[in-house]
Amino acid sequence: MEKVNMTPGKLKGLMRLADKEGKFRMLAIDQRGSLKRMLARATGKSSEEIGYRDLALAKRLVTEYLSPYFSATLMDPQFGVPESLKYLDKQSGLLIAREKSGTEAAGYNNREKKTVLLDGWSVEKIKRAGADAAKLLLYYRPDSSPEIKEYQENIVRQVGEECKKYDLPFVLEPVGYAFKDDEPGTDSPEFARKKPEIVLDITKEFSKEEYGVDILKLEFPVNLKFVEEFHKGYFDGKERKAVYTLKDAEDACFEITKASRVPWVILSAGVDIKEFVYNVEIASKEGASGFLAGRAVWKEFTKYYPNEEDMIAWLKTSGVTNYYRLYEASKEATPFYENKQFKSFANIIVKNKGENWYKEF
Repeated sequence: MEKVNMTPGKLKGLMRLADKEGKFRMLAIDQRGSLKRMLARATGKSSEEIGYRDLALAKRLVTEYLSPYFSATLMDPQFGVPESLKYLDKQSGLLIAREKSGTEAAGYNNREKKTVLLDGWSVEKIKRAGADAAKLLLYYRPDSSPEIKEYQENIVRQVGEECKKYDLPFVLEPVGYAFKDDEPGTDSPEFARKKPEIVLDITKEFSKEEYGVDILKLEFPVNLKFVEEFHKGYFDGKERKAVYTLKDAEDACFEITKASRVPWVILSAGVDIKEFVYNVEIASKEGASGFLAGRAVWKEFTKYYPNEEDMIAWLKTSGVTNYYRLYEASKEATPFYENKQFKSFANIIVKNKGENWYKEF
């Protein structure tokens, strides 16, 4: 069988991100703006009154008490790494974000979004910080304005080239959004109908080798709140119009697996843990290699801020329970090395291996 050449940094990085089953069961605590808003609600303050120490404490506690359970942890360089790195479990791999929090409004009626890379930060620094991978969040619509589409794609190419140069795995998180006149918002039946095609088209685009992506971190391709079986408020008490079925959700995930050249994982996108468990279970059965979970795992602990004792108590109980719920939901996930790109761990070899390898590296 034909072998698949991988550079040592990429191979070692993917192995560090995965657990002993070869599955990605990863934790995200790189949120900045959304975490600031959560802490503000808990204290009755404005977001502007939430500062560095507030964010740093929350990130440190999540890292300290939850990273021992997850195969890898995603941090941001502004508040996470400087305050949390010493609390990262030694068995947990490390991803660090490349982008600035938030986006730049642009394009059609200023409703489209442009990614901004964090000034003063780079993949070189991510490598120097000891990370096992770099991650980029990208708001993207395949049907966006040509100039916005080109700009966003070029950002991905740039980070992909940086990751290639410094031999780090590249985790891309492309997220769709509503911006057209017939899309009232992402929580609307109009957008829900479009979402499977948007996520599939995103998958096809960024699976192309030219971008250098190693793992796609994708949204669940349907909004389960609009599924026939759950539309009457099963997840949040709000009834919505049914626009698809659970079978549609399964089929949409299977289409992603067929379209993706690289392993893919599910992101939580701020949904509650109850809904995310369904996301993970369905996606895992249809070919996903795991999850990279953020707010779904830990957001409830922010309600106890600034009481550190209560925050820790929540993380050590409910937070850990959420991990085990996701672990069970992802039991049928595909090990990354069984993705069609590799087919088997036995097929992967270090590029240009041999006794003179070190001279060519």
